[in-house]
Amino acid sequence: QLQLVESGGGLVQPGGSLRLSCAASGFTLDYYAIGWFRQAPGKEREGVSCISSRGGSSNYADSVKGRFTISRDNAKNMVYLQMNSLKPEDTAVYYCAARRTTAAQAMCVSGRLYNYWGQGTQVTISS
Repeated sequence: QLQLVESGGGLVQPGGSLRLSCAASGFTLDYYAIGWFRQAPGKEREGVSCISSRGGSSNYADSVKGRFTISRDNAKNMVYLQMNSLKPEDTAVYYCAARRTTAAQAMCVSGRLYNYWGQGTQVTISS
């Protein structure tokens, strides 16, 4: 069974950090670019970051640039999102998604173009 499972969410105070993990099972991530998305209550889903299949290229939404770092370990079939200097507006359910492509350049495309999605992990930033 092909699936992605996110973990690492939780409740932290503003200014704190979290590290989200995305574990793949049933397929190898070697041929997949990965995107992290988030959806806050009452808002549309938005792309946060993406990384190429080999990890050599990544991109970020302006809202998280300089605070979030995406990385991957294909040997472990894992992708990570390190989130620092968290703000209340980062509160959302965070999803990872996989898109089959071996393009060297990361392209944070629409979520509609991703093949597999995780179930999401809740991130709440509040004092």
